[in-house]
Amino acid sequence: MVKQTIQIFARVKPPVRKHQQGIYSIDEDEKLIPSLEIILPRDLADGFVNNKRESYKFKFQRIFDQDANQETIFENIAKPVAGSVLAGYNGTIFAYGQTGSGKTFTITGGAERYSDRGIIPRTLSYIFEQLQKDSSKIYTTHISYLEIYNECGYDLLDPRHEASSLEDLPKVTILEDPDQNIHLKNLTLHQATTEEEALNLLFLGDTNRMIAETPMNQASTRSHCIFTIHLSSKEPGSATVRHAKLHLVDLAGSERVAKTGVGGHLLTEAKYINLSLHYLEQVIIALSEKHRSHIPYRNSMMTSVLRDSLGGNCMTTMIATLSLEKRNLDESISTCRFAQRVALIKNEAVLNEEIDPRLVIKRLQKEIQELKDELAMVTGEQRTEALTEAELLQLEKLITSFLEDQDPESRLEVGADMRKVHHCFHHLKKLLNDKKILENNTVSSESKDQDCQEPLKEEEYRKLRDILKQRDNEINILVNMLKKEKKKAQEALHLAGMDRREFRHSQSPPFRLGNPEEGQRMRLSSAPSQAQDFSILGKRSSLLHKKIGMREEMSLGRQEAFEIFKRDHADSVTIDDNKQILKQRFSEAKALGESINEARSKIGHLKEEITQRHIQQVALGISENMAVPLMPDQQEEKLRSQLEEEKRRYKTMFTRLKALKVEIEHLQLLMDKAKVKLQKEFEVWWAEEATNLQVNSPAVNSLDHTKPFLQTSDSQHERSQLLSNKSDVNARKILPSPCPSPHSQKQSSTSTPLEDSIPKRPVSSIPLTGDSQTDSDIIAFIKARQSILQKQCLGSN
Repeated sequence: MVKQTIQIFARVKPPVRKHQQGIYSIDEDEKLIPSLEIILPRDLADGFVNNKRESYKFKFQRIFDQDANQETIFENIAKPVAGSVLAGYNGTIFAYGQTGSGKTFTITGGAERYSDRGIIPRTLSYIFEQLQKDSSKIYTTHISYLEIYNECGYDLLDPRHEASSLEDLPKVTILEDPDQNIHLKNLTLHQATTEEEALNLLFLGDTNRMIAETPMNQASTRSHCIFTIHLSSKEPGSATVRHAKLHLVDLAGSERVAKTGVGGHLLTEAKYINLSLHYLEQVIIALSEKHRSHIPYRNSMMTSVLRDSLGGNCMTTMIATLSLEKRNLDESISTCRFAQRVALIKNEAVLNEEIDPRLVIKRLQKEIQELKDELAMVTGEQRTEALTEAELLQLEKLITSFLEDQDPESRLEVGADMRKVHHCFHHLKKLLNDKKILENNTVSSESKDQDCQEPLKEEEYRKLRDILKQRDNEINILVNMLKKEKKKAQEALHLAGMDRREFRHSQSPPFRLGNPEEGQRMRLSSAPSQAQDFSILGKRSSLLHKKIGMREEMSLGRQEAFEIFKRDHADSVTIDDNKQILKQRFSEAKALGESINEARSKIGHLKEEITQRHIQQVALGISENMAVPLMPDQQEEKLRSQLEEEKRRYKTMFTRLKALKVEIEHLQLLMDKAKVKLQKEFEVWWAEEATNLQVNSPAVNSLDHTKPFLQTSDSQHERSQLLSNKSDVNARKILPSPCPSPHSQKQSSTSTPLEDSIPKRPVSSIPLTGDSQTDSDIIAFIKARQSILQKQCLGSN
């Protein structure tokens, strides 16, 4: 048993702006405990004479200033706790502080650089490295990832996270056994045999976390997350098994609602976060007070899960993250006060050992067999596991006669044999279920006949209406994007024209202001640039069409929007940088692999030369009747020194290649995470654009055009063909607006009834810009799309 208080550490976050001098100071004397002093600057608004406290002093095990890196944090805080977990003790590391103070960066790490890895990935690497070194025991590792959002628990490793909303997922519930041990229902344990599998689970869980933008933090985690590593070890041939678990907790940051001014959904999240942190502080205060009989663990889910970590069987460490800026001094002082109360709690960590359950099962099986033998000696008959055929037939006859007997006082006598009693109950249950199944089949056959008679017109109408609404949304979004692109091109042409005029003005005599030829020249020069813009859009859409991954999920309009969204996104620079770094690491790993193969072949060649040297010496001694010299000669010594040098070089290059492999895998995980984030943000943006367009530009007129088309009885065959050609409609391309030709006018004048029944988007519902040139291009673009749809429908007929 190890008795110790909770270890507390402090980490100061680097400020966004240059911090004011004299706000805090760190005293790290080797003989004394390190202390942090926070100095409050005097406010002139409070008056010249005031009795406010101006400085606060707090003691910690160690204080990490702004220049401390992630490696230093891991070596001094997480590595000792991970070592105790490998020895068989429970461990917990949790970060506490206000929102935006660096808790998630400390626990999980940053996503931009490999050196920004947090405590969780570094702890996983350290644990699996130690497991590979220790071959005297058999280890088993399992991972779980729990999220507490609005006082409800969710499994972050549940594969249904992507396909279901948060409300549809099963909630993690707390169960307590008679020994007051906590068990979590609906929380899955995933076995991880390698470091790569564990990091993949961490990446999956981080992708499913609840993150939102707040006034204090652009990517604020809105939930408490507990990443748990379960470790079991056993020596071969021993009956004792050691179990240990390591909780790595990322608490959500506390925030003052009056200061941030959030509302709506963010306000609800902030209330639940502050409430759970308040209950955590209540538990800390109760544990720090002596002679306290009741500890309110059950007030919140987080304190219930962390019951062992707070005053129980665990080695616990706390990291207080501080943002020592002038506007955050009050919250930083509150965090330090909380840490001082946590330091008063004493934990009693016990080595978790138990007997192997398989040995207990063998002992119980032996005891059961002995009891069976004693029962057979008392009764005088040997009972088997199952009843014989004759006994089963006799029981079924007794059950049939019992059911057919009209006497209410009749009994079913089968004796004191429990096997016969159980068989009677099973047989009665089977008869009852067969009767229910027969009744359900009768009712379902009747209802199916009624459903087949109902017409399917309403369902087909609804499908066509949804398709039309989706196409209208895509057209509106693309029209808006076309306006933006046209506006950028016109601004660029305007700037170029101004530069040319300034150049002519500097080299020629000044021209008259009202020259009509200049305006005509400018209009003529803008015409080919607009045609060039349309051609660029066509080429870009054709390039997007070649992307296989996006083609199956998105239409051409969404592909065009996604490329522009990705080009303007803030994370694109980070993704490109990671690609370049990954490319460099791949080339370096390839060069190292070639060098390793070369060193391996050289080692084999040197060994072969040494062997040949020995054979020559033995043959020479036999031919000349001389004894073989015991000491190697000078040439053999030289070969052996070269061999040792090559072995050292091979070992160094192999170690470097292994480190490169870990870095490459982590960079790939970071790139995958960034791509998933980019895809999700694009889906949110696309949905918002579609909603805004539905509200601003109604498509009711286009829906009214489709109703008579569906209600006419003569067009049933044409409607089915339109549904079958849905893939052709989805494959439409964006083309530049063509000039009307006489052939097209003639074809439009002789339209068929099918063309008249196709729903057309009214030109009046298209949002226009006010510029005649741009508006004419947009109207021509919409008409071209409608004519393409008509031609495809006529071609399918």
